[in-house]
Amino acid sequence: MSGADEGDDRDDSRARRKPVVVVVEPETPGNVGTIARAMKNFGLTDLKLVDPPELKEDGEAYGFAGHAREDVLPNADEVTFDEVVANYHTVGTTAITGEDDRSHERFPFKTPTELRESLQTVDAPTAIVFGREGRGLNNEELSRLDEVCSIPADDDYPVLNLGQAATVLLYELRDLTVDETQLPDTEVTRAPEGDVERFHDFFGEFLEVTGQREHVREKNALLMRRLLGRAHPTEREIHSLLGTFRKANAKLEHADHLAAKHDEPVYPRE
Repeated sequence: MSGADEGDDRDDSRARRKPVVVVVEPETPGNVGTIARAMKNFGLTDLKLVDPPELKEDGEAYGFAGHAREDVLPNADEVTFDEVVANYHTVGTTAITGEDDRSHERFPFKTPTELRESLQTVDAPTAIVFGREGRGLNNEELSRLDEVCSIPADDDYPVLNLGQAATVLLYELRDLTVDETQLPDTEVTRAPEGDVERFHDFFGEFLEVTGQREHVREKNALLMRRLLGRAHPTEREIHSLLGTFRKANAKLEHADHLAAKHDEPVYPRE
């Protein structure tokens, strides 16, 4: 098989993994428009509506849809819930979950991040199903779907607006749906270890010439090593720090020399 064929297969696989979005009995046209816009943001185009309200071109749905008014919204299909269940691997969304396996309809559930990882292995038409604004999907509907997903939120108020929930979930699935983003494709490279160690040497000299006691110097040197270990500084960042501490050490050594020459204390008396 040629390289071009292999690339085509990868593209086909990504296309197969892109889910359709289904909204069951949406009550507010504006929420349909918001969902269409979120789909456009995150590389999805196939919107299906179960018993939707009328979506007028001069109404809220098109007003809220942004550029999705040009393709996602006008191409939305009206379907039945039965058709969705029959033709797709389905993921129902809910804010209210079960706490254990006694609630078969709402447990077990996945978070959006867990769902993304799960769907990477599903090579089948998939539908993300959102429910009504006020009531969501009921237990009977959830019992007919293959998986359940819930967005972690504050326990005092876990129910998100329908448009918000769709935006959060589709954002988390973006690795499956977006080929390229507007963000530059840059990779942060950690500075060479030799440069990092030179910085630690300079920092050690700095601690010594400031007159800190040995046990304090050792503690501060360790704290700096832990800090840089977590930060993964770039080569440019380390070189900037090297220059700063090189100059600081030189000035402190010069101050020590002048103090000794003129029999003055290293630090001015307060």
